[in-house]
Amino acid sequence: QVQVMESGGGSVQTGGSLRLSCAASGYRPSANCMAWFRQAPGKGREAVAGIDTDGKTIYSETAKGRFSISADATGSADATKTVVNLQMDNLTPEDTATYYCAAERVLHCSYTTLDHFRRISFDYWGQGTQVTVSS
Repeated sequence: QVQVMESGGGSVQTGGSLRLSCAASGYRPSANCMAWFRQAPGKGREAVAGIDTDGKTIYSETAKGRFSISADATGSADATKTVVNLQMDNLTPEDTATYYCAAERVLHCSYTTLDHFRRISFDYWGQGTQVTVSS
């Protein structure tokens, strides 16, 4: 059974930090190929950050320099569990949103440009975790 589960959301004041985690399991992906998205009330879903098979990271313009995505792939020969973290620093009220973790079911992925990354269709999604930043 495929599971993608986020944790770590919460409320902070402007300038604060939060660390989100996502655990993906139950399928046999390549390492990584995971991403974070967010959706604020009344707005569309926005790609925030991604990490590909080679560990290359990519960020939206608003996340660059403030957010950091990292991954830890562990597992056995039968299944792989990947944990992806999103460290968010210097948060502002504009970062308030529900944050979603997503994963690709592929053998290899490469996130070369932000435009390419934004067009990827991810296969598995978590339920989301709320991040609220107050001024």
